[in-house]
Amino acid sequence: MEYYIEDNDVFGLIRPENDIHTLGISTFGKIIEDCGYKVVIGNAIIAKAVADISDIHNLSLLEKWIFKNNITILGFSYRLDPKDAQTNFGKVYYFLKDKLLLAELGGPIKSVHFAGLPEACKKIKQEYNNKVSVFIGDETQLETLKKFNVPENKIPTELMKGSKYDDARMDFSQDLILSRKYNFVTPPKRIQYPSYGSFKDTLVEKITYNKKESNLPLMRVHVGPYNSNYEEVKKEFHNWLKTLSETKFLDIVSVGSSQLSQSDFGTDWKDKPNGGGVPINSEEDLYKIWEASRPMLVRTYSGTRETQKMAKIYERTINISWHALSFWWFNKIDGRGPHNVLTNLINHIETLKIIALYNKPFEPNIPHHFSFRGGDDYTYILSAYLAAITAKKHGIKYFVLQIMLNTPKYTLGIQDLAKARALLKLVRELEDKNFTVFLQPRAGLDYFSPDLEKARMQLASVTAMMDDIEPENPKSPDIIHVVSYCEAVELATPKIINESIQITTLALKEYRKLKKAGHIDNMINNKDVNTRTEDLYQSVKKIRAIIEENVMNPYSAQGLYEIFKKGVFAVPYLWEGKEEFKDAIKWKTGLYNGGIHVLDDQGKPIDPVKRISNIFLENK
Repeated sequence: MEYYIEDNDVFGLIRPENDIHTLGISTFGKIIEDCGYKVVIGNAIIAKAVADISDIHNLSLLEKWIFKNNITILGFSYRLDPKDAQTNFGKVYYFLKDKLLLAELGGPIKSVHFAGLPEACKKIKQEYNNKVSVFIGDETQLETLKKFNVPENKIPTELMKGSKYDDARMDFSQDLILSRKYNFVTPPKRIQYPSYGSFKDTLVEKITYNKKESNLPLMRVHVGPYNSNYEEVKKEFHNWLKTLSETKFLDIVSVGSSQLSQSDFGTDWKDKPNGGGVPINSEEDLYKIWEASRPMLVRTYSGTRETQKMAKIYERTINISWHALSFWWFNKIDGRGPHNVLTNLINHIETLKIIALYNKPFEPNIPHHFSFRGGDDYTYILSAYLAAITAKKHGIKYFVLQIMLNTPKYTLGIQDLAKARALLKLVRELEDKNFTVFLQPRAGLDYFSPDLEKARMQLASVTAMMDDIEPENPKSPDIIHVVSYCEAVELATPKIINESIQITTLALKEYRKLKKAGHIDNMINNKDVNTRTEDLYQSVKKIRAIIEENVMNPYSAQGLYEIFKKGVFAVPYLWEGKEEFKDAIKWKTGLYNGGIHVLDDQGKPIDPVKRISNIFLENK
């Protein structure tokens, strides 16, 4: 239905109380507010009413809420079961019709919108056609506003400028994917150095020899089928490894082990749920994986219960290419391990020392976990930076810096790029003859659309951004963690993994060609990116100085624990441990100019350096 938005229109956003996914609604609201419109989000009373809209009392509550707040545009979010979503939304829509609240019937509501899982959106679209617009969650900020019919002159200049970079990459990606040229990409030729594929092979050697031969990065992918039958899934996984080895697109296989493999390795699992992923419960299992993977390098998750012991086991069974530790995560506060945060940090610091003895690289599997819980951009950078300093101080010589882009997925590209550059610059400054950094960017965990053709384009687009992190270095990045384009829909099979690598490879080559020919803007001297990069860089540098002045032994387990507990990291959406980390969850964060900031009560960014200075002043 055609409608026009006016300055006095009010957006009302509701959800049923059993749907706890409130981040999407809050983000929707902030994007709309930035355009100058009033947004009202239904409180707990309204959420409860919407959950049981058949009750006459609840109908009255919702009707009063609409008239009291002068709602003219209504958004309904339900990201749980698609059938329940359709039923629940149907009741709300029937109520609007029955009470003559729709504009076509003389009421105030100009338009109704639905946000939910892809299947739910499909059902709603089929039932209501063009009367209801649907949001499956893969929309950019600009796409969201256009679906709401927001006039272009109301969209903030910063958003329009930021979207220009994102739109240019998507235009490039659309042409690339529609051409299907990626289907003709062949595996790269890798130098067969002396230890290649043997048990003595290392990531450092592989990167060193690869750079002599090619400007293309090594390709790493997370791999693992799922099947409730342990023996069947192990057999299938070995077949997958054999296929990936023979097709030669993949350099590093990251084993998608199950939760039980990480927490209860070597014990009797009995009837414990596997938690998805490949079940690995013995050193023999691990060694067979290494054998099936020849000549690829192999890595896997760290253990969550006996981290130090598991690090040694991984060394002697799969010659693990590098270790990844999460410091503050994969424990009780995120439901991924048995320890409290301090115990976890103690174990991880001790494990760092073991990794150093083996002279293996270390990757901090850290910053994006803060982002998943609402962390701001400064928290993202600071957590990885402190991890890098900690690693160096405990003897680590090779540091794999994983940068998860599109996290959160509605982050503007220029903000994403600035965040990556600032973090990399800080960590690069730690480099010397005893400390080397390897860059490993990747797409966001929930970035990809369930529309697989769009997802292919998104993969090419994020690959282009990876090349813009260090555009003056033709051999950067060192590694790309390729996230398969089908991730929003299903686990990636070897065929899709190889196709994803083909897309990544061609996107990198073609994007570089177009930049060199001047057909695409070179982001080296982009003023907006450089200004934001400098702000992030300088702020985090100052915060480091404040921490070192106020925290005793900040790079010890106790010091890192105190930093978290005092609220230096902003994590408003922490799942567990809310009382212990009450100073970390008290901060309000949100979208501002396409990046994530800690916000005051008026929705304006709080200066990060002042915020953290005040934390320590209050504790003196």
